[in-house]
Amino acid sequence: QVQLVESGGGLVQAGGSLRLSCAASGSFFSIYTMAWYRQAPGKQRESVARITSSLNTDYADSVKGRFTISRDNAKNTVYLQMNSLKPEDTAVYYCNARYLTDFWGQGTQVTVSS
Repeated sequence: QVQLVESGGGLVQAGGSLRLSCAASGSFFSIYTMAWYRQAPGKQRESVARITSSLNTDYADSVKGRFTISRDNAKNTVYLQMNSLKPEDTAVYYCNARYLTDFWGQGTQVTVSS
């Protein structure tokens, strides 16, 4: 069982930056593929960024060049650095851990004002 706790969300003006963190409990964090998803009001949850156990990353087209996912296995933490934020990035951001099954955090709100 893995418990995930996100932090770092908030209100920021367009063009600003935020750094989200997701702290994981439990063992074997390094073997999990970690990801960030987001869900805007009235929309489906969508994948934002992913990082594998071998540090391969991929991003949604809408955030490429602006967001960076990273992980610190010693701290059992995954990060999402978000730069050049846009109002359309406004959503609840969820941390996900995947190894044979999915684990989810409770989400953190990101609001970007124009």
